[in-house]
Amino acid sequence: WTQKADFAGTATYDAVGFSLNDEGYISCGFDGNYLKDLWQYDPAEDQWTQKASIGGTKRSAAMSFVLDGKAYVCSGNNNGAALNDLWMYDPTANSWTEKRQLTNVSTDSYDDSYSNIARYNGVAFVMGNYAYITCGESGALIPDTWQYDPSSDLWTRKTSFEGTARTGAVAFTLSDRGFVLTGRSGSLSFDNCCEFHPNDAVNANDN
Repeated sequence: WTQKADFAGTATYDAVGFSLNDEGYISCGFDGNYLKDLWQYDPAEDQWTQKASIGGTKRSAAMSFVLDGKAYVCSGNNNGAALNDLWMYDPTANSWTEKRQLTNVSTDSYDDSYSNIARYNGVAFVMGNYAYITCGESGALIPDTWQYDPSSDLWTRKTSFEGTARTGAVAFTLSDRGFVLTGRSGSLSFDNCCEFHPNDAVNANDN
């Protein structure tokens, strides 16, 4: 490990991080208050620059992912409530755009089946042209898994997480393979790791 320039925002936790164009970004979190600021880290110069804050409500424990050169921050927690929004960040314009909400709020049919998308302490990962969210909580643990298509701005329910429901897990992608591991349920912590196969049928022996 090599020490680099300290984060230029306030000391915080439950923030989100993502990378775009060889630069790192940190947004949201909790420092005694909920936050919505965005900071860009330039590794070549080892310095931080404040960028446009995310729209909507301040939040912690949100989920983030990157698709097609844009970053997305999804849902999160504000005073124990799971937020109902999805925001897209364009680094070239340094601007945020709100996407469709995460519950059945329209008069159209596309969101009639939306449920349990909004959450906090969930995980997000990208496989191919889609993002996926799973695990997390909103009053109770949520195993529901959803696929996001940025081209249509629509969510599709996929097979629920087949391990023990959990919050505070981590996820990563390797060669278009998505993995979810660790996390907790109450005082029980996990060390197992699951790989997601979004197009396979449910296998009762997977648990």
